[in-house]
Amino acid sequence: MGRGKIEIKRIENATNRQVTYSKRRTGIMKKARELTVLCDAQVAIIMFSSTGKYHEFCSPSTDIKGIFDRYQQAIGTSLWIEQYENMQRTLSHLKDINRNLRTEIRQRMGEDLDGLEFDELRGLEQNVDAALKEVRHRKYHVISTQTETYKKKVKHSYEAYKTLQQELGLCEEPAWFVDNTGGGWDGGAGAGAAAADMFAFRVVPSQPNLHGMAYGGNHDLRLG
Repeated sequence: MGRGKIEIKRIENATNRQVTYSKRRTGIMKKARELTVLCDAQVAIIMFSSTGKYHEFCSPSTDIKGIFDRYQQAIGTSLWIEQYENMQRTLSHLKDINRNLRTEIRQRMGEDLDGLEFDELRGLEQNVDAALKEVRHRKYHVISTQTETYKKKVKHSYEAYKTLQQELGLCEEPAWFVDNTGGGWDGGAGAGAAAADMFAFRVVPSQPNLHGMAYGGNHDLRLG
């Protein structure tokens, strides 16, 4: 039995529609290729699927532009005139916008103000004031953000400094040692000599035992 005739209408299911497009596109391309070989014809096909995918076929002896040029000669018209006119209108519009923007920039810098009426000058003044407020607001925001960042950096540095102090034991009070072998505490020269033999040392728990070590010349380090 032969396959039943398919009703030609839009396929509602998106998956089935895409599958049918893919199969029939392959068939059309095959027929165009056969027509080119069998009949020595110049064939060009351009396709766009419902999803926007682009497919084309062109005979090896020519290209798409050549086919378009022959088509324009055959029908006696140009496919590019309307597009060229649209491009010219777009270019003219962009030139007008650019000219107006340049004029506005010069006026905001205090130039080309002679041709402006009072209302225009007033509007320009209001625009400049609004722009100035916006710039100041942005400037203060940047300053505030940078200040907060620097405060965090200072706080982090201080915490790191305190941590290093604790690790090195620098928070302990210094221990005082007196070597009064060279004199007494009885006033005068004796007191001065005793004061000269007083030294301050910091004992760090992580340091090795300091008993028996000498400091300087003849001054012995004694732990009382």
